[in-house]
Amino acid sequence: MDFNTDHFALFDLPRVFRLDAAVLDQRYRDLQSRVHPDRHASAGEVDRRLSLQWATRVNEAAQTLKKPLARAKYLLHLAAHDLGDENNARMPVEFLVEQMEWREAVADARAAGDDEELEHLRHRLLDEIRERYDELAGLLDDRRDFEQAADRVRRLMFIEKLLVDIDDAIAACEE
Repeated sequence: MDFNTDHFALFDLPRVFRLDAAVLDQRYRDLQSRVHPDRHASAGEVDRRLSLQWATRVNEAAQTLKKPLARAKYLLHLAAHDLGDENNARMPVEFLVEQMEWREAVADARAAGDDEELEHLRHRLLDEIRERYDELAGLLDDRRDFEQAADRVRRLMFIEKLLVDIDDAIAACEE
């Protein structure tokens, strides 16, 4: 095996956003069973160290490919397309205003201890995330429009952070 192999090639998968999670999981288990350090416990020190490095590499690659946002970022990286996520000035004003409105709604519901409203916001946001990932799949896999895909990834970074904040608010209400 080659340490320079990209994550998709490592699992013998096409470089696409729309991955079959079951296939990825099966290939991960197959590969991990071959490289896991326990399987090489009686080998020499060099082989044990190499096994550990491979197991780590396989785990990192699988985690990247399992998570849609990480997978999208990785595909952009492979396409040598700069995400530009350090510069939020590229974000459209209407999107930023929408994010502020979401955050205010979450803050109000949290302050009121309204876990029903937080759950409602969470479900609405999950629906929006699914729609945005469908759009992103079309941009990456079908149109190969990396500029637009990078924009959608930057937006999804905001939205997924908002989802974490909602989950935190729900947990705080349950305490």
